[in-house]
Amino acid sequence: MRFKLASSPHQHIRRDTGQVMRLVILAMVPGILMQTWFFGWGTIIQIMLAIITAVVTEAAILEMRKRDFERALKDYSAVLAAILLAVSIPPFAPWWVIVIGTFFGIGIVKQLYGGLGFNVFNPAMAAYVMLLVSFPVQMTQWLPPTSLAQYSHNFMDALYAVFTGFSVEGFSLAQLKTGIDGVTMATGLDTVKTGIAQGLTYSETIEFPIFDSVISGLGVASSWISLGYLLGGLYLLKQKVINWHIPVSMLAGLFICALVMSLVDSDLYPSSLFHLFNGSIIIGAFFIATDPVSGSTTNKGRLIFGAAIGVWVYLIREWGGYPDAVAFAVLIMNMAVPLIDYYTRPRTYGHTSNKRKPIDKAKS
Repeated sequence: MRFKLASSPHQHIRRDTGQVMRLVILAMVPGILMQTWFFGWGTIIQIMLAIITAVVTEAAILEMRKRDFERALKDYSAVLAAILLAVSIPPFAPWWVIVIGTFFGIGIVKQLYGGLGFNVFNPAMAAYVMLLVSFPVQMTQWLPPTSLAQYSHNFMDALYAVFTGFSVEGFSLAQLKTGIDGVTMATGLDTVKTGIAQGLTYSETIEFPIFDSVISGLGVASSWISLGYLLGGLYLLKQKVINWHIPVSMLAGLFICALVMSLVDSDLYPSSLFHLFNGSIIIGAFFIATDPVSGSTTNKGRLIFGAAIGVWVYLIREWGGYPDAVAFAVLIMNMAVPLIDYYTRPRTYGHTSNKRKPIDKAKS
């Protein structure tokens, strides 16, 4: 009997890598549509730039390595990594930001380690962290939701802004960031973190227009975007593309930490609901941490891996220098995957434990 050995990602259901990646991309559509609805056409433009850069970069490197790049491109892994990075950066970030980030993610993080199945870190998250550390100004230029923006913008405005920094009518990114009340807007996590640092309570910070007045603590845009990605994540679970262990444990880890601290001091620490539906925790739990290459491969390991990411997200959000922390938390735990898998690997079928049996003194 012959057995074929292949590198990760491993799937129990008989789907090839291309089919899996296409299903994941399909599951991201609801979240992408919601993100485009609230933040404009810049999201689609960034996705297109990222996909083009990813395909060209991977094809060029594989050609230099004398590999069959046409076959490799059909697995859609580069396209998925590009989309994940594109939806993580501000929609109106300069075009060169997404080009540099995608090149780094595909060329350095993925191909330098040998390509799909050999990369230690999640390419999209490693590229995101590199961009955030290298270009903090461009990576924090988030626009207010269209319903709160002072100046409206269409597809051509987004295209002009990405490539020139100005809209068709000449408004700069700084002007486009201004809300209807004339105040420059920030993300929900930024708003709360800054407000508490300035001496405001959590209840006072969620009174800002960026939060929904009906359900306190939920961002006007982020909650709907999170629900879109949650819908896609549940679809992946139903199709058995991903296992439940990482998403559930990751969300539970963050939820429990937030619940405990909010019970300690609700004026200083935001609620669990706030943490779950603001920021990128939902897309991180279902689409990023579940990467079959850089994540844990055992069920026990997945539970530890996901829960640890959730705890790291909370620690960095509350006491770190960045309002959101999914990318940092994922990369930290990517480094721990070999250790987690080593100590959680199941016993081989038919093998007994290595523990020594007690000596029968009556027979000795």
